[in-house]
Amino acid sequence: MPAPALDMSLDVASIARAICDIESVSGNETALADVIEVALRSAPHLTVLRDGDAIVARTSGGRNRRVLIAGHIDTVPVNDNLPVRRESRDGVDVLVGRGTVDMKSGVAVQLKLAVELVAPNVDVTWVFYDHEEVSASLNGLGRLARTHPEVFDAEFGILCEPTNGLVEGGCNGTIRVDVRATGTRAHSARAWKGDNAIHKLGAALTRLAEFRASTVTVDGLDYRESLSAVGVTGGVAGNVIPDEAVLSVNYRFAPSVSVDAARAFLEEFFADFEVTVTDSASGARPGLESPVARDFVAAVGSAPAPKYGWTDVARLADMGIPAVNFGPGDPSLAHADDEHVVIDQVHDCERALRDWLTR
Repeated sequence: MPAPALDMSLDVASIARAICDIESVSGNETALADVIEVALRSAPHLTVLRDGDAIVARTSGGRNRRVLIAGHIDTVPVNDNLPVRRESRDGVDVLVGRGTVDMKSGVAVQLKLAVELVAPNVDVTWVFYDHEEVSASLNGLGRLARTHPEVFDAEFGILCEPTNGLVEGGCNGTIRVDVRATGTRAHSARAWKGDNAIHKLGAALTRLAEFRASTVTVDGLDYRESLSAVGVTGGVAGNVIPDEAVLSVNYRFAPSVSVDAARAFLEEFFADFEVTVTDSASGARPGLESPVARDFVAAVGSAPAPKYGWTDVARLADMGIPAVNFGPGDPSLAHADDEHVVIDQVHDCERALRDWLTR
């Protein structure tokens, strides 16, 4: 059955609740994309484009500036946390359920403003996209960049990821590598005849445990790096000395560092091992230097902070669009079974973005 149409006259928190209740785990975004498209097409001031389950809505007011405001509509899998419920916790009203933080409350802010702001003071390209929580090759924003590059003609970008209502500039880069040790198989009763690959990983693990990551200042924001073991595999059977073991390592690096430099650092750090890159993505500088960015920070009214996790602001930066993260919700609750957002924060983010687009 199709999802019911959204009532855009409701307050933004109620719209967020309705959006969250339309389950949209990555790969199953169509029902939510359908109702978002209907809501956007109801606004005659918007020109609407759909590509798969991504929807783009543009104003055409002849302004001398255009900004892009984006958010993804998919979530990680549900775990008995839908439908959304409203609760009071220590006197604070919250919405509890999958997507309330990551990132349908931010999407609700986008949608409410896209429909209601007939004549913003800058032209706006509103983007609602699919497949953010899965493989980068499926990402709807990346697909739009390939199929409709004209969408990304903008001076500044805002990604409505959860930031607790603060402006978080840019993001760290990320790279994952496999650190491989090899040895010789033997019967464990005659272990001296073999060469234990798992034991060899001990040296790599010791280096990681002793490593102290840097904090790197980039354009006035302090990005904390990290280098962590995130997985280990090895072993053949309970009575066999293993001839191979693999340690998976994730390095989160400051946006002033390139992917190539990050790879070179890891190859030197694990010089005694075979190092294979399995995934990487560049970071994004803070994106706060343009006049339009400074105006936005002033409208929000709080000092900008760095974004430690990787977000799609990096994709925008790669396309020449300086971008920041801004949205309701505590990012530490993203993907949690107890995912919940403070209702007042959803309203505050809507108010700040509305004030900036209309003042």
